[in-house]
Amino acid sequence: MKQIAFFDFDGTITTKDTLLEFIKHQKGDFWFYAGFLINSPFLIAYKAGIISNQRAKERILTFFFGKTPLDRFQNRCDQFGKIIHALVRPKALHEIKKLQEAGVEVVVVSASAENWIRNWCKDNGLSLIATRLQTVNEEVTGKIEGNNCHGEEKVRRIRERYDLADYQKVYAYGDTKGDRPMLAIATNPFYKPFR
Repeated sequence: MKQIAFFDFDGTITTKDTLLEFIKHQKGDFWFYAGFLINSPFLIAYKAGIISNQRAKERILTFFFGKTPLDRFQNRCDQFGKIIHALVRPKALHEIKKLQEAGVEVVVVSASAENWIRNWCKDNGLSLIATRLQTVNEEVTGKIEGNNCHGEEKVRRIRERYDLADYQKVYAYGDTKGDRPMLAIATNPFYKPFR
């Protein structure tokens, strides 16, 4: 029997949002809080539904990382990857290992950038679908390439890579309303399963 499992990353596998933790790790607490204070009008506009999740996220990424050389940015992502292990929920990791032992293909589907998740996924034998950051002239712009991997985009990206009709069981794990479209395509959906 062919089976596949899709896991949201931030808040489902991890205890914290890795974008926020990555910014703190790179910029320190002072610049983290100062940066969010400076950008608070955009965050309020997002919460009020005036601007999209993607626009708010691009504003934050551009503020903190715009014009960073790609090699330096990726090096910092790789360093942060070692910290991710401490953020992982033991119950989530146990579930992933259990599924893998049963022969289930496990895929992380995340709105966070693939740059800092990639190595953790590779170390744990997981496939990855995640937000891709735009680069121009070997620099990170802060913009997102295509769409933020959130909500319906998660489902679009899954269907782009996998024909779900080939699988007898489709598991999905998520913890926010942005994961609900992904949970809806599963035969076995799990909402906030590791809390």
